[in-house]
Order: sequence, then C-alpha cells, then structure tokens
Amino acid sequence: MGYPPLTEILASFFGKLLGQEIDPLKNVLVTVGAYGALFTAFQALVDEGDEVIIIEPFFDCYEPMTLMAGGRPVFVTLKLSPTQDGELDSASNWQLDPTELASKFTSRTKALVLNTPNNPLGKVFSEAELELVASLCQQHDVICISDEVYQWLVYDGHQHISIASLPGMWERTLTIGSAGKSFSATGWKVGWALGPDRLLKHLRTVHQNTIYHCPTQGQAAVAQSFQHEQARFGQASSYFVQLPEAVQRSRDHMVRSLQSVGLRPVIPQGSYFLIADISDFKSKMPDLPGDAEEPYDSRFVKWMIRNKGLAAIPASIFYSMPHRKHFDHYVRFCFVKDESTLQAMDEKLQRWKTELRP
Repeated sequence: MGYPPLTEILASFFGKLLGQEIDPLKNVLVTVGAYGALFTAFQALVDEGDEVIIIEPFFDCYEPMTLMAGGRPVFVTLKLSPTQDGELDSASNWQLDPTELASKFTSRTKALVLNTPNNPLGKVFSEAELELVASLCQQHDVICISDEVYQWLVYDGHQHISIASLPGMWERTLTIGSAGKSFSATGWKVGWALGPDRLLKHLRTVHQNTIYHCPTQGQAAVAQSFQHEQARFGQASSYFVQLPEAVQRSRDHMVRSLQSVGLRPVIPQGSYFLIADISDFKSKMPDLPGDAEEPYDSRFVKWMIRNKGLAAIPASIFYSMPHRKHFDHYVRFCFVKDESTLQAMDEKLQRWKTELRP
C-alpha cells in the first residue's frame, strides 16, 4: 500500500496540515500518480446508479471514471460574475451558486468531486465556498473526493485550504495528491490518497487487486523530497515556497503577452493553467474550417496551431456535452514553460500583432 518511508512522511507531513493523527498503515495509500488515486477511488466507492456531483469546468477524467464505475455524473457549473469594463477577469469571479449546488444533492448522491486549485480555470476555492460544500456533504451524508494536486501552486497571496481540515470533513473526505505536480516530476507517477480507514480500506481492496504495488525507486525519491521539505517548511529555502514564486512570474509573462493580440486571459489564482477569452476572434472570424458540430474553440485552436504555431487546448472539453456550446469561446494555455519557450511565444505573438494592424 506504499513504501513505508513514504507513507510515514506523508502521514507526518499532511497530518500537521490537516490537523489529524494520520496512521501511515490505515490512512495513506500510494498510487500510480494522482490519476491512479482517482480511478481507484471511483472504482472503490461508486456503485451502479450512484450520482456523483462534478463542478464545471472539470478535469476531463472525472466524467468517464464515474461512468466506468456505473455512476451517473451530475454537473453544476461555476457562474461568472461580471467585471468592470477594461478589467481583466479573474478565476475568483467564477463562483458556485449555493441554491443550484444544493439542488443537485439527492438520495442517490454518493460523492462530490472537488478540484482546488481547479484545472483548467486556476480557481482556488475560498473558505466560504468550501464551508458550503462541506455543509451539504454532511447534511446529505456524501463523500468528498478532493483533488488537490496543485496545492503548492497558489499565487497573489491566496491560500489553499484542504476541505478535509474543516470540522466534520476528515471522516468523509479523500484528499488526493501528486508528487509529479508537487515536485515538478510528472513522469514519475507517484500519487496518494489520504483519508479515514472506513474509506481507504475499500481503495486498498481495489489497489491490491489491480495495481498491487507501485515501483519503489520513485517512492523512495519522493519520501526524501518530503523529508527535505518538512525540515524547511515555510522557509525561503523550501521548494514549496520557491516554486509558486517562479511559476507566478511565468504566469504574469504569459498574461501580458496574450493581451497584445486581443486574447483576454482569466487570471488564475493557482495551477499550471489559464484560460483566455477568444470572443473577439469568434465575432471577427466565425467561419473557421472544421466540422459543422465542432465547437468554435476547437476550430480556433487548430487554426492557431496551423497558422500561428501556438498550441492551446479548447476549454469546452472541460464541460459536459450539453454545456459545451455555452463555453466554446475560451482556450486553455499552460504557462509552466522554460524562458526560451515563453520568448518563442512572444516572437510569434508579435508577428501576429503586426498582421492584425490595419
């Protein structure tokens, strides 16, 4: 269920953050990346006909993983609050509607999936929003699957809060993390799930009869990395302090550059990603090549790759099928890039800007 030095340091490190006495044998499971933790959680806890509430926009694996387990996805969409003219949009302006969220809970609701910081939006859920989710989960006896892989990538003084740290939530929450995101080593595929034994025991059953165990070398390296961080936690020498400072500079660089050609970035509070509003392009060149049913953002991304040499992801894929047509005017960019890549982006954007001049 995990290389003992790793499960022990995860229990110690996150026990302090979550305010829990975490047992490395009962409350920690090491998985093949956070993706493996998510799949194991859905397979272990979601049964035929169970409903799973998913907040849109969502990391795209949540829906198929729910369906593979026999569950039914139920979507609730973050609502965008209006901004002042000329003011850049912020991920914090995308908010849960409390009444709509409450309406999604039924007698068949088994779990709610929370992703904070959110991919693709970069939203960091506030304490008030987490308290709303926690209250409804407790009221309806619902499990919270909390995907927190970007927890160290939070900017502008925002604070990541784990929902499992709120009163009454440890006993009903799976907190999922990733060494790949925490230590910028995504190919290692070391993830984990933390939670009460009453939930983790079911994940252990699935894990034992599918993956069985994860390669030891990566776990040993991650254990040493967490030991290093625990000794420096909150200090200037901590990687978890240095990483968001460096990535925020890349974020700010990309935000400035994208604006130069009329793309309108939504400022993320966390994660690797930002989305940009392409509404101006949709109104000026609505008839880009592509299938008749293909969302505009998908056609725009293909056009941008072919004609401008810049790659992005259409944001509509992070929505349920009925809602995609309402969100086909955003694309997602990744700003965790080398300086040379950001400079190459600048050069391409400058050429694009020149072409836009009348």
